[in-house]
Amino acid sequence: MDSNPPKPPTSPSLSNARENENAITAVARELRQLVDTANAPIFGIDTNGLVNEWNNKTAEITGFSRDEAYGRPLVSTFIKENLRSSVKSVMDNALKGNESSNYELELETKTKETRYLLVNATTRRDQ
Repeated sequence: MDSNPPKPPTSPSLSNARENENAITAVARELRQLVDTANAPIFGIDTNGLVNEWNNKTAEITGFSRDEAYGRPLVSTFIKENLRSSVKSVMDNALKGNESSNYELELETKTKETRYLLVNATTRRDQ
């Protein structure tokens, strides 16, 4: 007599759900790696203007690590004072769906140097 109890049958729908979940997780992991290792700065803000995206290139350019940047107000922390009003306006418009292309941005680095970036302000559409 076999001492191993029989395994319950696996439901095809449950098996497919697991496969789909695994596939989605793999794609999300690949996209996260793509953003993190992109050869261009990628940063983002939430609806309150707080940094919620900060890739490796942005950290390299600014000298601020992802941990140092996350949760801080983008405009008042990282934008040169003379441009804060116009950058805030561009970001507010992007959050409303009015995107901007080829907008010149002056980021202030951790060592108070200025870095000039040509950016696109777009709304993330995953929510």
